[in-house]
Amino acid sequence: MNNSSSLIAKAKYQFDNYVSKGTMTLIGGLGLLTLILVIILAVILVLTGFEVEVGESIGYPESLWQNMIHMLDPGTLGNTTGGWSLRVYLLAVTLVGVVVLSTLIGLVSNGILTKLEELRKGRSFVIEKDHTLILGWSSKIFTIISELVEANENLKEGVIVILAEKDKVEMEDEIRLKVGNTANTRVICRTGSPIDIDDIYIANPFNSKSIIVLDKDNENSDSQIIKTIVAIVTNPNRRKEPYHITAEIQDSKNYEVAKMVGQDEVELILSDDFISRIMVQTSRQSGLSVVYIELMDYDGDEIYFLEEPTLVGRTFREIIFAYEDSAIMGIQFADGTVAINPPMDTVFNEGDQVIGITEDDDTLVPSGLADYQIESNRLLERPEEETNEEQILIIGWNDRAKNIIRELDHYAPFGSTVKVVSKFEDPVTVIQRIKPSLKNLTVEFKRAETTDRETLEKLEIPTYDYIILLCYEQHFPVQEADAQTLITLLHIRSIAERTDKHLNLVSEMIDMKNRLLADITSADDFIVSDKLLSLLMTQVSENKFLMRVFEDLFDADGSEIYIKPASEYVVTGEPVNFYTILESAARKNEVALGYRILAKSKDPNAAYGVVVNPKKSELIELTAQDEIIVLSED
Repeated sequence: MNNSSSLIAKAKYQFDNYVSKGTMTLIGGLGLLTLILVIILAVILVLTGFEVEVGESIGYPESLWQNMIHMLDPGTLGNTTGGWSLRVYLLAVTLVGVVVLSTLIGLVSNGILTKLEELRKGRSFVIEKDHTLILGWSSKIFTIISELVEANENLKEGVIVILAEKDKVEMEDEIRLKVGNTANTRVICRTGSPIDIDDIYIANPFNSKSIIVLDKDNENSDSQIIKTIVAIVTNPNRRKEPYHITAEIQDSKNYEVAKMVGQDEVELILSDDFISRIMVQTSRQSGLSVVYIELMDYDGDEIYFLEEPTLVGRTFREIIFAYEDSAIMGIQFADGTVAINPPMDTVFNEGDQVIGITEDDDTLVPSGLADYQIESNRLLERPEEETNEEQILIIGWNDRAKNIIRELDHYAPFGSTVKVVSKFEDPVTVIQRIKPSLKNLTVEFKRAETTDRETLEKLEIPTYDYIILLCYEQHFPVQEADAQTLITLLHIRSIAERTDKHLNLVSEMIDMKNRLLADITSADDFIVSDKLLSLLMTQVSENKFLMRVFEDLFDADGSEIYIKPASEYVVTGEPVNFYTILESAARKNEVALGYRILAKSKDPNAAYGVVVNPKKSELIELTAQDEIIVLSED
């Protein structure tokens, strides 16, 4: 290659590199080139000695002006005076200007389009403060956004930032379609990978109030969530203050690793374990899922924590009577530990906080310790209960089933039986593996077509004490799995209508939308779905200490929520205030939280008869069939 070829190649290479630097660099270079051309042409015009008027030569300042306006405005050529030599010269300048100006317009237009495309892609940095950051995208996100919007109602402005591997415009369209009006909460979407440290930076986790990490609904979900947590907490540019991260883990084997990485900055929810526990509790107590939804969502009463210096030195028994409009659940001690339904003689000390169910954080206010009346003549003692062996039926199968069986073993009396019926052979291996660890249960398996009416008739469903209906989410797509569950549920309800026995039934669906199809049933077979996980994640993201409360509630060894016959607490059939019911429960080392009217158990507009945190002084009339919602150890 000769020298001239080499110089041309180098020049082209340098030009290519310059062009690749972007629109603003090209505009700057074009502006500089225009300035140089104007100066050179101005000098040429002066040296040629062209006359603007007869006998009047052009000066250097005028030459600069004439060259500049002819380059930038082609229309100026029509007003040119002087001889033809000058006109021909300025025509040439104007043609050069047309090329330069058209190139400039093209660059500016392309720059604007490029910027608009970048904005559409959602790649710009989020300049917000105290926002809730959601990393990832799943079906849970719509419930989470809806709940956060309600939680932000008492704020001047709330902000939710979403970072997901999804087109920004698509995310915004789906949110508008499925969430609707977000009131005073702004939702900002950005496109990027939640496991990429540079993409996470775009969403500004440094100034966030809390961070929610969603699973990706695939087999690598846990590892990706752990990597996201690592990317946040180990970022060299991370903030000094601890983060408040809420994340979902599916496999318990990954829990310790995720906790080790996030330490005190992360609250982990074991999704399969959580759903399994709540399904077991709900199957044993009809209407319980309504109570949990009432506690977890922001539509109605929620759980709040508040220091109350006026109660220092009081016992827990005195505290539960000190609130007219709030139901007290327990105490958060000064060291951060939580006790739900502690012993009645537990003393409230300085630095402790009351845990109560109330409408808002500003309604958790004591009403006094002597402003109530107890009708002692209405109080009843609980009769001794016989513990009989139980027959439990599980129809369907998925990965949560093994956790459900283990959890049932904590509740069922010794000698009880669980019968598993599934259209697949999956349960066989799992049942053989968990059998040695079961203390109270015997597990049987039968393979059958669970959507077939004749098969369900042969199972003699009314003879079982508790029935759990699971979806086949490992074998079918979401909609097909829910369709199978729905068909089985409708058959069971039809069978139950022929008998007088009440069925304790809980069924599971994956997609929250399908609950509307199944909502022809009452609270005793309420659908448990991703909605419960979404509600829990939202609550914990707003207050990390709530995780301790729900862990205690879902632990078989601690106090849990029970729904028990009203006839075990007070004389029914006549009006009674809730203070009297509270006193009867306290004598049994329980805390009364509300009641359930059986006559409204099929009315969704009346919350299926469930009332949580009633005003304690108001009179209510309970029948022998109605029930009391309590916190109890058994």
